[in-house]
Amino acid sequence: MIETLRADQAGIARSAEWLRAGKLVAFGTETVYGLGADATNERAVAGIFAAKGRPRFNPLICHYPDASAAFADVVANDQARLLATALWPGPLTLVLPRRPDCRVALLTGAGLDTLAVRVPSHAVALALLRAVGRPVAAPSANRSGHVSPTTAAHVRAELNGRIDAILDSGPCPVGVESTVLDLSGDTPRLLRPGGATAETIEALIGPVLRGPPPGALRSPGLLSSHYAPSLPVRLAAQSVGADEALLAFGPPLPGAGLVFNLSPSADPTEAASRLFAGLRWLDAEAEGHGLRGIAIMAVPDAGLGLAINDRLRRAAAPR
Repeated sequence: MIETLRADQAGIARSAEWLRAGKLVAFGTETVYGLGADATNERAVAGIFAAKGRPRFNPLICHYPDASAAFADVVANDQARLLATALWPGPLTLVLPRRPDCRVALLTGAGLDTLAVRVPSHAVALALLRAVGRPVAAPSANRSGHVSPTTAAHVRAELNGRIDAILDSGPCPVGVESTVLDLSGDTPRLLRPGGATAETIEALIGPVLRGPPPGALRSPGLLSSHYAPSLPVRLAAQSVGADEALLAFGPPLPGAGLVFNLSPSADPTEAASRLFAGLRWLDAEAEGHGLRGIAIMAVPDAGLGLAINDRLRRAAAPR
């Protein structure tokens, strides 16, 4: 059963303690209820995908108590600073390049070189984020594909038995998700309309492009082409070539030299939490070993395995 916590000092403190411990806590914002996890904890973030039944590792939005905390993890340009001054706290998410020393787990951003960040305006959410002291990843607190929740009762009906707690913050006043604006390219692009209107944004920074671009998308709720290694990958490998590295799941295949094991115990949640880090590590190390490809062991196509395999199929696609 989900523990329901009151939005008072004790409830906020307990919610923060649970988030720091890697647990999942739903909390209200001005837009909708978010399903929160410590964004720096890969295993906790993997738990979000498991709880939601999310079929793909779409990028998640990181929530912060203020702009300075958000901009510690991303590279802010003049437009980002202007929008943050005018519209944060508020229902606006900005997509910006990750800093080299970004604390956020790769899984949170779906392995991309950008990160979606925002500062909510809900007083309880801000108090929680200050108490946690870390970025909190929080997509809508509902099953994937279902209607977003705007009350604690909605969250309980959707996720009972799947998450640890709900911080009951009352009904959400805006009721639709945040606007997502991509500032990582040469021209601002509105990826998702939401609580901050396009007219308000354009009044501050000028015209913005509308809709997602072709190729890699950088917003939650959009079909994404995620990070792919430079080396070709081979799926469902039952043997390892002399010129291949191995991405293992469970006991490694015999004969492998360079190995990254997603989960020695074949635990899909652990595997999901290590997927992007593993692909990046093998890609970086393989050249020094004279290897020309990555063999990937099969992962069962169930639960989080569906998301893992979706990601791996994209990595293996022709490019």
